Amino acid sequence: MAYVSNTNDEAAPTVLIVESNVMSVQRLTTIFKIKDFNIEICEDGDKAVDEYIRLDPELVVISLDIPSLDGHLAALEMREHGGEARIMFVAPRRLAKLAADAQFSAGAVAWLQKPITSTVLEEQWDTILGPIPDAPGLEDLDELYPIDRIKPEQDDGPLPLPALPGMPLPGMPAPEAIISLPPLETEPSILIAQSVKKPSAMKYIVLFLVLIAGGAGYYAYSNNLI
Repeated sequence: MAYVSNTNDEAAPTVLIVESNVMSVQRLTTIFKIKDFNIEICEDGDKAVDEYIRLDPELVVISLDIPSLDGHLAALEMREHGGEARIMFVAPRRLAKLAADAQFSAGAVAWLQKPITSTVLEEQWDTILGPIPDAPGLEDLDELYPIDRIKPEQDDGPLPLPALPGMPLPGMPAPEAIISLPPLETEPSILIAQSVKKPSAMKYIVLFLVLIAGGAGYYAYSNNLI
């Protein structure tokens, strides 16, 4: 989420505050209102990079422990974009060593320990507005943050056109090379009729004689002729 609090002076400098802690946001907002800054606030590290590119602020105040993308990597992304990225880190005492390393890596102008006060900021103000250091951490950005930084694959050209009618498929013989089946010389219905043969008259005669002989034998047996 990002929101803005503007002064009445349109020419006033802009500070992008990247912080997810509500109390820290309130403190920093009050301090920079006193300094007549236009104030933009973002709670998400990844979104903050987009906001930085959109706004091109004079100062970025960024916390190390923010969602989606930590402050160190977000600051490196801002520096990689180019421009006069004047960045100041804010961090709790427990992250003092990490904050000092991040300041050197990202070329930040300073880092301040939370909770931030007007007095602490005034003590560092000349340093904050001083020269912007180099960012040696940019050389290791691909190793620090490989996600979403994958280069697109090289285009191998258009896909091959699908086979059209009359064109051989890959690995298949041409249509003229395919051996066609010989044409049928007789209609299929005639072939079926010919394959079903009717029983011959001789079979009926033999069957009739067998029945007569069997009947005569039975008659002779039943009348004690045999």
